[in-house]
Amino acid sequence: MGHCFTIGVEEEFQIVDPSTLELRSHVSKLIAATSPDMGEQIKPELHQSIVEMGTRICRDVPELREELYRTRGALVSAAERVGLQVAAAGTHPFSNWIEQVISPGERYENIVEELQQLARSLLIFGMHVHVAMPDCNTMIDLMNTVRYFLPHLLALSTSSPFWMGRDTGLKSYRTTIFRRFPRTGVPDHFGSWSEYDNHVKLLVDLHCIDNGKKIWWDVRPHPTFGTLEFRVCDIPTRIEETIAIAALIQAIIVKLHHLYTQNMGFRLYRRALIEENKWRAARWGIDGKLIDFGKRIEVPMRDLAVELLEFVDDVVDELGSRSAVNYVHTILREGTSAERQLRVYKETGDLKAVVRQVVAETRAGITVGAACAAGAP
Repeated sequence: MGHCFTIGVEEEFQIVDPSTLELRSHVSKLIAATSPDMGEQIKPELHQSIVEMGTRICRDVPELREELYRTRGALVSAAERVGLQVAAAGTHPFSNWIEQVISPGERYENIVEELQQLARSLLIFGMHVHVAMPDCNTMIDLMNTVRYFLPHLLALSTSSPFWMGRDTGLKSYRTTIFRRFPRTGVPDHFGSWSEYDNHVKLLVDLHCIDNGKKIWWDVRPHPTFGTLEFRVCDIPTRIEETIAIAALIQAIIVKLHHLYTQNMGFRLYRRALIEENKWRAARWGIDGKLIDFGKRIEVPMRDLAVELLEFVDDVVDELGSRSAVNYVHTILREGTSAERQLRVYKETGDLKAVVRQVVAETRAGITVGAACAAGAP
């Protein structure tokens, strides 16, 4: 393969009671029911009603597709074996964070001790996409440039319109919840790897953080994996949405790297301007308008999504990801998870019906049972 931009995905799922459709703090029971070969790929999170599933490192998007079907299949199978369900959405429509149990362990105790109610109320579910980088300086240069596209990626992933029983009016309320945490949002521009590294060291020396993992930007150099980690997205509900957005992220990186190696710059924008677009993406999703800062005009997000596909068009075939990236057209046609959840709520007035739909869409197309028959009792 002619590039080094391998890819991996982490998804945070809701653990749901099939009868009440509330969140259940049963992550230990769920992990115990998974096949031993899942190993470190399945993990608890801060709240015991959240389970994180990660793929292996994948050479390309076709391999990622196989891996996501395998991991989601294993998770759905394990949940159903122990009388639970899993749901992929950025927030649960009506469960209350106050009723959730915090996971045991020193790491989580420290987070709650430091961040208090901010940590306890962080009942949100995201998707993180990792793209391997050739070296540290390239990573910082690509991070600086790719920040511009973070609002576009958020808009395509929106899946959290509800919070504690209310329609929030936002397509990604998860974004607002996470914004309360320190060291979140769009990162600043860094002139070099050493400038970034000095920033992290300063925060450690001043006891702001104990390691780089406590920097939770929307895109960040991962402290140990050597990847650029995209953290801006809600978890998409449909597996094909996850594949499409991950493929799009990889394609944007490869396209920007092509420009970078040819000394063709991509304009850098101020963090404050990108944050304006991020707010619009969280509020209106694909139905809104983002700002084209170069032309100083507002442009419908749907048009920008098509432009973005045109921007990466010359790299998707070499990456083997054209069909995956083309699924963005389906997202634009059928709406993101947020739009589909809101349609169900408008039709039924019932948030339980919304959860049922999210559970069904999370499970759709996945071969349940076969993926982890080895772990069956």
